[in-house]
Amino acid sequence: MQSRVLVWVMGTVLVGLSVWTLLLGWPMTIHSPLFGAVAVSACFAGLVWRLRSATPGGAVSGGMTCLLLMFGTASYGDSIARTALTPLLLLFVLTFVSTRAGRRKKAKAGLAESRRGRSASQVIANLSAAALCVTPVAYVGIHAWARFFDSSVPVQLWIEEAMKVMCLAALAEATADTVSSEIGQAYGGAPVMLLSLRRVEPGVDGAVTLLGTVAGVAGSVLVGVAGAWAMHLSARVVGISVGAGVLGLFFDSVLGGTVERRGWLGNDLVNFSSTVFAAGVAGWVYCWLVL
Repeated sequence: MQSRVLVWVMGTVLVGLSVWTLLLGWPMTIHSPLFGAVAVSACFAGLVWRLRSATPGGAVSGGMTCLLLMFGTASYGDSIARTALTPLLLLFVLTFVSTRAGRRKKAKAGLAESRRGRSASQVIANLSAAALCVTPVAYVGIHAWARFFDSSVPVQLWIEEAMKVMCLAALAEATADTVSSEIGQAYGGAPVMLLSLRRVEPGVDGAVTLLGTVAGVAGSVLVGVAGAWAMHLSARVVGISVGAGVLGLFFDSVLGGTVERRGWLGNDLVNFSSTVFAAGVAGWVYCWLVL
């Protein structure tokens, strides 16, 4: 039920923002960046579906996310590669490889992902927060938050970078979460609960392994560096984004070992909450440094 609600609510938001983006760019010519973003997003959705990394609904959700990420982080005169498309593609590659790592062992234990790929709810849970961070929704929110604390600060000078920092943190967390889970289940051995350090069986909500955690952090760093290059962000910003992403990874484990194990939240909502948490931490730290 929670996953269906997440799909209906966030799916509707993504559709609305995607339509708004298309209408905004409609007067442009066929050679405009918007046309390229639409074409690449369609190709991305088709590739994800063709590789069976996602169901048709998941592929469409990924395509809309791709469109919003590119359109929201594009700079005049830059190529499409210098947008959030680059960290998104790296996220896809890392999760694709880690999901298939040790597949037989995970399938035998009943932990392998469905061969149909990730569903729309899973894609939305992991990527929608990053997309929202580079839309007018985030712009209005950050602007209001900054004005509340210091109305004299010219927020337009740094608000776009703050949005990119939050977006990159959400992508870093999504990468770290998936890679750590998949690698940990395949090669990490017996996991432990993060809060109690008690050993449990693989696949238990909130359980972590050392190897999986290291792999997740490494994936987060790779996505952070790629995103910083693509979106013209400084080394300091990489540290904020990656740090927030790693904190989001541990926040996910805490939620998994508490509210998810008790049945209060499903896995999709836990994943969505963790990406929102990572984006929020990154935005708060960045704004605190600026203000």
